[in-house]
Amino acid sequence: MRAAVITKFNEPWTLKELPDPRPQPGQVLVRVRASGMCGTDLHVHHGFLPVQPPIVAGHEPTGDIVEVGAGVTDLRVGDRVGAFWNQKGCGRCDACQKGEPGACPNAQTWMHVGGGNSELMIAWASGCALLPDGLSYEAAAPIFCAGYTVMSGLRNADPKPGERVAVLGLGGLGHLALQLAKAVGLETFAITGQAGKKAELEGFGADEVLVSGDDPGAALQRAGGADVIASPERRPRSSRTDDDQLRQHDRSEPRPGNDGAEAECQLPPSQDANNGRQALHLVATTQLFNDQ
Repeated sequence: MRAAVITKFNEPWTLKELPDPRPQPGQVLVRVRASGMCGTDLHVHHGFLPVQPPIVAGHEPTGDIVEVGAGVTDLRVGDRVGAFWNQKGCGRCDACQKGEPGACPNAQTWMHVGGGNSELMIAWASGCALLPDGLSYEAAAPIFCAGYTVMSGLRNADPKPGERVAVLGLGGLGHLALQLAKAVGLETFAITGQAGKKAELEGFGADEVLVSGDDPGAALQRAGGADVIASPERRPRSSRTDDDQLRQHDRSEPRPGNDGAEAECQLPPSQDANNGRQALHLVATTQLFNDQ
């Protein structure tokens, strides 16, 4: 098979012929149809992750299963799948027994089995998901990292029907956060400093687009605030959000959080135990490094 191989950090990747891999028990062999390019691939390129060259990167792959290993019963040859960053846990530790294999101290990720920038790749069956009919490989690929990141954040925020989510930072992750929040029935506000983005953001489902200028917090406050603020930026300019921008609402099990006048955008979400306000900071790299 052909693969794009990182043979040395900070050097161009090399297209090489490598032996075709074969799946071990519990694994599947995937013929890759699309492989998304993520900002974390730059971290791999620069040597910031716990891997050493030579390595095949690519953690947003989709394709077709062409072979299954022994013991795989829930996936079949011909299935259209994507592979997650987290592949499997040990199955025996406390985290795995609680259904949280990503917290397993012996968890395996794509770095243990090889990435998707190749014609063929190995994945654990437990680390794959079927693609819905009608969804293209290209459209599905980034959902296995960027989409997972923002949807995981929204789940952690636990918004209730009818509540408002404000998205700050409308690049690749922010566009997905906007669409996913809208898809699950939430009122969605997009906050941008670029007036030229308004039509595009409305097309992605924003109920209202706030052109903020240099003070996104003030713009959101004037619009009545939000129940959840989702900021996919790594270090957003407005990473501290006044309580006045967050609506007061109850939570059945409020999480402990800040006791001051400000709620800091963090992952996991912080929440004022007295008034239930919370701000959510979606950070693509946080999950990745926490898993190591």
